[in-house]
Formats: sequence, C-alpha cells, structure tokens
Amino acid sequence: MGKHLGQLRPVYVAGIGLHPFGSPSALPYIRLGLAAVRAALGDAGVEWPSVEATYTGTAMLGMAASRPMLRHLGRSGAAVTQVENASASGSSAFRLACLEVASGISDVALALGVDKPAPRPVAQRHTGIAELAAAQVTPAAHFALLADEFMRTYGIGPEQLAAVAVKNYGNAALNPNAQRRKAYSLEEVLAGPPVAGALTRLQCCPIGEGAAAAIVVSEDAIDRLGIEPRRCVRVLSSVQRSEQLYGAKSFDAELTRETSDLALEQAGIGPGEIDLVELHDAFTVEELQYLEAMGFSAEGHAAADLAAGEFDRGGRVAVSTSGGLLGAGHPLGPTGLAQIAEITTQIRGEAGVRQHPGARTGLAHMVGLGAVCAVHVLAAATAA
Repeated sequence: MGKHLGQLRPVYVAGIGLHPFGSPSALPYIRLGLAAVRAALGDAGVEWPSVEATYTGTAMLGMAASRPMLRHLGRSGAAVTQVENASASGSSAFRLACLEVASGISDVALALGVDKPAPRPVAQRHTGIAELAAAQVTPAAHFALLADEFMRTYGIGPEQLAAVAVKNYGNAALNPNAQRRKAYSLEEVLAGPPVAGALTRLQCCPIGEGAAAAIVVSEDAIDRLGIEPRRCVRVLSSVQRSEQLYGAKSFDAELTRETSDLALEQAGIGPGEIDLVELHDAFTVEELQYLEAMGFSAEGHAAADLAAGEFDRGGRVAVSTSGGLLGAGHPLGPTGLAQIAEITTQIRGEAGVRQHPGARTGLAHMVGLGAVCAVHVLAAATAA
C-alpha cells in the first residue's frame, strides 16, 4: 500500500473564504468564486502570484469553469485543474490541493468550490443500460426508505429524525453565510409539506448557489511568505474511497464507516478525540446513520445522544455548527470546502456566537452520489 498524507510533509489551511450560500440569483458564478478566492487570499495574507496550483470543484457549471473566473486575478501561468465528483467535488478538490503541497510539488495551492443550479446530465443515463426505477428512486425517495428502515430497526419515530433539523437550523441561524438563516421548532419541521415518506421539506437540504475556498500551504511557505502560524490549521489526514458490495447494509453508511475509520487511523486519533464534525446531512436520517458509522454513537443510539445534547455546541462533539447541508445549504461544488472553512474557523476560535468551546480537532465528511466518500481530519497546529 502506498503512502498517505500523514507520511508526507505537513500541510496547513492558511486561509479560507466564502461567498454566502443562497437561492439562485442573477449573479454570475464568476462573482461568487472570486469573492471566495479573494477572501481566502486576504485571510492567509498571500498574494495571487504565490499560488502555484488551483483545483476548482464544480458539479453544475460545465466545462472549463476556472479560466473565465481566475483570469480576473491575473494570468499567472499556474496549473489549473477542474474537479467534478458530484456532492464531493469540493472535498475532492481540497484533497488534491493537500496532496499537491504534501508531495512537495507546490508550496501554495488553492482549492475552490463554486456552483450555480443548472441542468446536470448524469453519466449513468448514457451507459446504454436502462434504469428501471430511475424515475421513482430519487435521492429523497432513497433516503426516505433508509429512514423508514432506520426507524423500524431502532424503534424511533419521525420526531427523532426531525430533531436533527431543529439542531442544525439553530446553528444556521447564527451563520452569516448560511442559506436558511432561521431557527425552526420541532413542530414546524414536522408540519412542513411532505417530500417522501417521513421526510418533510425542512428535512431535505436546499440546492442553491455559492462559493468556498481554502489556501493550502507547506511549512516552507509559512516561513517564506510570513504567514501567521497561529492561524494555520494542520490537515492530519485525507482519505477518499469508493463503494464496495455491502450486502443488505446501507452502502452510504458502510462506505462512510470504512472511509472515516481509515482517516482517523491515519490521523492517529480516535472518535473520542474529535471536537467537531461537519457531515453530509442532505437528509436528516443521514446525520444519525453517519454518526453511528463513524463511531460517535453506538449503533442505534444516535437519536438518544442527540436528544441528550451531546451533538450541540458545548456538547461531547459539536455536529454541523455551520448548520450543515440542511441549514447552510448544499450548492454541490462548494459544500465540502465550506465544511473545511467552518472547522478551520472553529479551531481558530473565531466562530463568535456559534463557537464550540475548546475546539481543537475536526472531521469533515462528504459523499458523492453514494459512490464516493471523502473524509478529512484537521487539528490545531499545536495539537498535531
């Protein structure tokens, strides 16, 4: 087996930037992306010519999105790579930026995610093999079926599912970059129009627009460019896996289990040492499933742990302090990078009213169409 990130030279997130997530607007994607990149450069104290490679994650914009956008910063000649990996596009772009720097090829790399809603043909439709249930088994229907199975298996009701949304909207209400900046009661979540099975509208994430960026650097770059070490956050591990055959088990949860286990092992820490988790909560049931799969709750206990406040800010492990996909929004390309930005902000102690006390370590998790999963573990530089 080859090397992993922790066996290469250390890499750090030195700067982060976002354009607020929101409903589709008339703003061109260039404005969204440039706002995030300029904010990340300013946060790191790095000039654009210092960036040696850019990885741009998008799922809906189409071919060659980087050039019309980045040319406004100056034609530097640096390498540019487009990354499409469904919901995990931004996470994959971040992973590639980390590997670029960890390998020594570059000292400064930019990971950028930007998207606006647009028709997005899925390659599986062009395989020549008809999908018999494609029109019926939508993502909402898929997770509604999983929610029904989860509730029956562990004896919980719709209220326990909806409690995930209540927590995450409470966090999103404190996040100036969130799409749904409003707290909702349990009654409001349950009363929303039904989408599929037990899932109501407020238990399904919104697809909108936005951008997020991260500047990834080496220790050499920190010294050479005068970057403030105190605000740099170490990337301990970066793992990406694709699905295997799991029998009757949920492939979403099992893929998450094996990817997060490997990421934590490579980071040299266990679930009990993680302070923050940002995960793929496109539907409420996913948060409960994934927390159990990643080892933050025993099997069948995530709903009870949620009710006990263990996943609140100030709890045992703060989950989705950004508001998650449910509250902060899910514009696909930028989502995984927004998770990195949130964890970086929390570890720096700069999250203001949504700060989780004592945050030193964080885990970011995204899946892409259930077929791929990306997990990153970050830590304060002094804790690495």
